[in-house]
Amino acid sequence: MIYPWHQESWQKLTSCQDKLPNAWLLIGQRGVGKRTFARHLSTALLCENPSSPFVACGKCQSCHLSSQNSHPDLYELTPIIEDEDNAKKLLQIKIEAVRKMIESVHLTPLRAKRRVVLIHPAESMNVQAANALLKVLEEPSDTVIFILIAHSRDRLLPTIKSRCRQFLLPTPPRSEALAYLRKNKVEHAEEKLAFYGGSPLLVTDEDYGDLHEEFLHILTAPKLLLILNIAEHFDKSKLPLSLFLDWFHKWLIDLIAVSQGCENVFYPQHRTRLAELVEDIQILPLFALYDKVTNLVPYGQHTLNVKLAVESLLIDYLKLTLDI
Repeated sequence: MIYPWHQESWQKLTSCQDKLPNAWLLIGQRGVGKRTFARHLSTALLCENPSSPFVACGKCQSCHLSSQNSHPDLYELTPIIEDEDNAKKLLQIKIEAVRKMIESVHLTPLRAKRRVVLIHPAESMNVQAANALLKVLEEPSDTVIFILIAHSRDRLLPTIKSRCRQFLLPTPPRSEALAYLRKNKVEHAEEKLAFYGGSPLLVTDEDYGDLHEEFLHILTAPKLLLILNIAEHFDKSKLPLSLFLDWFHKWLIDLIAVSQGCENVFYPQHRTRLAELVEDIQILPLFALYDKVTNLVPYGQHTLNVKLAVESLLIDYLKLTLDI
């Protein structure tokens, strides 16, 4: 199964029925269905009785195992959160995991004619892991096909990109994404779709509605006491810093966009208030705060003190709005 907005992409991929590449690189925005597309492709590649190179029969044992995510010839490599004593680690695919994968995939396939390795997100490999994978891609095996998924192509090694057949999976048109959300009875579909940058699969029921509204109230009318309260709320609720950074980062992007005379993207319902705020905000300190938040994003799941980080960033924002 693939999502309706990727049907055309699937037709384009399957129209190239020449020699199969030993590695695909599926690129696209987060939350548009790249992993579903990759699983659909891996099912076709592992099918025992395909009617064509990319059409799975849906009836053989391999297709059944693929539908249960338990095919012995499908190897999936993804970051695992190491949690010891509630300590959060950076989400990375490390060299040990790649080496273990290499040892496994070069064994004879158990059911299918080949093995498929699914790596997502590919940019989560650290440098050592990426170099270990590169050695395998440079000497490809006829019985192994790699499918890499990347949210950000620029964060991959150029040498890895050059050894993969790159394939872009587009974000669905806004009308199609809204139709999908409304079909699934998502409330406030337009606002949520805007907040998630047009990616319908990122929209979930777990949107922290009350907390998010409290956070937005602070951003529209910042006060020190409210800042201290929400920082404590994040800390006591054991919420990751990444959640706060995502919300705040998008607000700052919208502020910068409005300050430059552009339409804001993530919070369209606050367009008027954003325009009022930028009238009194100096642009250079705003960009400095944006850079500070951006630099923290990779550490959103790390062992930072969430309360102190939230307080520090929001107090900087308060100073910005008060022009201190």
